[in-house]
Amino acid sequence: MKLNFCTLFNSGYLSRGIAMYDSLLRHCDNFHLFVFAFDQKCYDYLKSQKFEHLTVVSLNEFENTDLLKIKPTRTAAEYCWTCSASTIYYSITHFNLDNCTYIDADMLFYSNPRILIDEMGVNSVLITAHRYTTLYDQSTISGKYCVQFVTFKNDERAMKLLSWWKDACIEWCYAKVEDGKFGDQKYLDEFKTLSDGIHELNNPGGGLAPWNIQQYHFRIESGKLTGIEISTNKKFEPVFFHFHGLKFYENNIVCYTSELYEINKQIQELFYKPYVQLLNTVKNKILKTDNTFNPHGTAGISPYKPLNLLLITRFYLSGLKQSIKNIFGQDINKRIAHHYFFDNNEHLNS
Repeated sequence: MKLNFCTLFNSGYLSRGIAMYDSLLRHCDNFHLFVFAFDQKCYDYLKSQKFEHLTVVSLNEFENTDLLKIKPTRTAAEYCWTCSASTIYYSITHFNLDNCTYIDADMLFYSNPRILIDEMGVNSVLITAHRYTTLYDQSTISGKYCVQFVTFKNDERAMKLLSWWKDACIEWCYAKVEDGKFGDQKYLDEFKTLSDGIHELNNPGGGLAPWNIQQYHFRIESGKLTGIEISTNKKFEPVFFHFHGLKFYENNIVCYTSELYEINKQIQELFYKPYVQLLNTVKNKILKTDNTFNPHGTAGISPYKPLNLLLITRFYLSGLKQSIKNIFGQDINKRIAHHYFFDNNEHLNS
């Protein structure tokens, strides 16, 4: 069975999207990726490269009357969230697919995702839980499930639920909590009450992310990356990591996560550093074709540069916290308490 995936991003996420596609090429035996390009520059580049297992869809092709009507009422991020369900629906109906999995562009695959989709068996829909580390549990606000990897088969149960989710996001999809809703994501909490045939992923290798990575150890065994669930000591093979919140700054600073998540040295070395190096490799290739791109979506000048803190510095150390508080105030201190900043020169290819 061919696995079909869809995702959406603009030119500011181009390096992430191509890195994700390349990781599918390495690990997935039979797949096709449908990319919804959210600006013309992104569309033109992807179209020009003629990727063998990738179809790029422009906004002109994708956007319908309902989406165009609500588009001015949403921020750029909110509009992307609004469209996630619609991209799956469009992919299945327009290309006559028997299955489609939405995936976020800022993910990287480490082994074949077929094992995740096979797990759903005769069920119609696959959803993945955040599996929050207790300290970071945001399920009340953000929902138990993450839109990062959600599969729909082209059958009656799945398409009815997908149509409901698509319409619900068009009606309401904002970056705020209101009446038990939050963006496109909290709707997933209702899936099991609305339909039969919903399978929640069990494999811990699917859905590794900054908010749950503290629950696992990782090591290289016989040349392969292996995970160990700390609570059970069970081994598993990582399938994908979601690099949520990673940002690049103009002054060669990389922020690994924009939230207050603990990311230890081992995770930095096995996941984050190789990922940033990979993104830089992709970026360099893009710039050889067109040097007007900003394929990392650089977030401007880092406000933390004046502190001159060296590589892999933890900002929560007590003495530094007080200094940061004195310089920037309590809000900034809280905001960067657990962030990780690196000089991007360390990740650049020679």
